[in-house]
Amino acid sequence: MQMQCNRMRDLRENAELSQAELAAALDIAQTTYSGYERGFREPSLEMLCRIADFFHTSTDYLLGRTDDPAPPADKPPRR
Repeated sequence: MQMQCNRMRDLRENAELSQAELAAALDIAQTTYSGYERGFREPSLEMLCRIADFFHTSTDYLLGRTDDPAPPADKPPRR
């Protein structure tokens, strides 16, 4: 699974959170979260979902499969 580390960092910084604050909210060590942002570690699927839920975005956005950060439920239906 190839993470888009800069997206995680940008989401965190836009929320004006430190790595330590976000890690505490996710109930993980700050060093673990730092590893995700720096590309040294990859989150489990469960953690990826938790991060996406926290930022109200999609896992596809975090993985770089879409450039639209809105989760699918927030998108208007296709016609």
